[in-house]
Amino acid sequence: MLKTHLINRNGCVARDLALQQGERRENILYGSVTDEQRGRSVEDRTTLRAEFWPATGGVAPQSQNPAAMLLRRALPAARQNSAHRVPIYEMGSKGIFWSRGLLIGAVLYLATSASSPAAQETAPVQPGVITTFAPIVEKVAPSVVTVFTTQTVSRGASAFPFSDDALRQFFGGPAPQKQGKQTLQGLGSGVIVSPDGYILTANHVVSGAEEIMVGLGTELRKYKAKKIGTDPGTDVALLKIDEKNLPAIAFADSEKARAGDIVLAVGNPFGLRQTVTMGIISAVGRGGMGIVDYENFIQTDAAINMGNSGGALVDIKGELLGINTAIFSRSGGNQGVGFAIPANLARDVMQSLREKGRVVRGYIGASVQTLTPELAEAMKLKGQPTGALVGEVAPKTPSEKAGMKTGDVITAVNGKKISDARELRLIIGSMAPGSKAQMEVNREGQTKTFDVELAEMPAGTTEEGPETSPEENAQPEKTTVFGGVAVADVTGDVRSALNFPKDIQGAVIAEIDADSPAGKAGLREGDVIQEVNKQPVKNAKDLVAISQKLKPNEKILLRVYSQGRSGYVALEPK
Repeated sequence: MLKTHLINRNGCVARDLALQQGERRENILYGSVTDEQRGRSVEDRTTLRAEFWPATGGVAPQSQNPAAMLLRRALPAARQNSAHRVPIYEMGSKGIFWSRGLLIGAVLYLATSASSPAAQETAPVQPGVITTFAPIVEKVAPSVVTVFTTQTVSRGASAFPFSDDALRQFFGGPAPQKQGKQTLQGLGSGVIVSPDGYILTANHVVSGAEEIMVGLGTELRKYKAKKIGTDPGTDVALLKIDEKNLPAIAFADSEKARAGDIVLAVGNPFGLRQTVTMGIISAVGRGGMGIVDYENFIQTDAAINMGNSGGALVDIKGELLGINTAIFSRSGGNQGVGFAIPANLARDVMQSLREKGRVVRGYIGASVQTLTPELAEAMKLKGQPTGALVGEVAPKTPSEKAGMKTGDVITAVNGKKISDARELRLIIGSMAPGSKAQMEVNREGQTKTFDVELAEMPAGTTEEGPETSPEENAQPEKTTVFGGVAVADVTGDVRSALNFPKDIQGAVIAEIDADSPAGKAGLREGDVIQEVNKQPVKNAKDLVAISQKLKPNEKILLRVYSQGRSGYVALEPK
């Protein structure tokens, strides 16, 4: 391999380019040097000047410089005294072969003159310009730990390749037989957040683990860790080891993070301890991706891979901006789209887990969705482009007691504007039960205010099995509406098969054409249409009667029960 260099005016190497012998120089570009260009300076008429393209970062040396003399000797005199083209480097440009003698001569000269004062001279550094992150890494790395997990699961073995029940029923074959236990080992990262041994990590790193070990330092001193608490809603977990005087990381204010800020990701990808990668914040406030319930991610292009989960995302002060948690990837590896839980959110969850062993959140008892332009048009809400649309109000909950109704659009909480359902969930979830939230609501174009006293978010909701009556067990009759949607009554069999709550009424979608307006709007089989343009639907007959009265070329507003909750769908006219 031949290594060539670009030289600046001081004789310093401006750029290196490695070229394989015999390979076509596809990265060489030509630039012309004319007599007029050489004559621009009276005092430097003998200068061989190359007009370097901006990407090269260098200029031709002066003729008094030995490098310039070497280049002049290597070029024929005819080329020095005419407007012949002089080869110039630029990465990624077209080119041809250089003279092998010229390349070897340039390399030999630079090798023999490397010890000269001019070659050792470095370009001055402007004040305030960061040239290394080593001090930050040295400060942060001791606070980032390795998390080892062990989990025992039952192992099944069968000649049939499919273990999924649905696939087995379709293809046939015996059920897999349980044969002993299998030990699974996991690897992740964590961050020391207090000198007395508290460690933050990602919940999915330790979820289901029977034993958790934490490795500290480059020598990997191992400690058994206790799981203090977890919060699947944010993917945060808090661990504790019995050790004192640990190097705890300092928290940054993640609310001040901005797209474009430089960040470092520190963790243990693939078991490579305390690996550091650099990038920028690509976006803040990312949500709506279905990773966890409470999404407010910091997005970064700093490389995050398997094993980085639970590690630190830090700013250029070495303060914790976030806990790395997920990536978007088609290959399973880093593709420049990673996500971190904001430090402020992680700290709030940590404090709740430390004090109570669980996360306590505020609760209003209403399911909400983001108000889209299509929904706003169907609801005839002019001038209301954003907000959280109430799809369902649960009975005997704070929202019902305060007077809120389905179809209300929540636009602000305690004076803070609400742009979507995610923001509302984050704000209410961060408030303590018993506190009051002043809700500003758009109800059919009129602004109303409700004072809602928050309850505590239930740890989990379980519906009892629905009760069915013998007279409801007849096979439902299908009726087609909306040009491709077959609906039926919610009979006892349907209610039992689809596990509908006993208070759900309407017309259930039995079949749907994917190319119909309803199919394109996201409706699917098993959804229950409860309202059309705010008119209640009790059964399929009601739906047919209402649909026949709809005006052509007008958006249709449907209230639909789907996946355990009610919400609104705007349907384009067929």
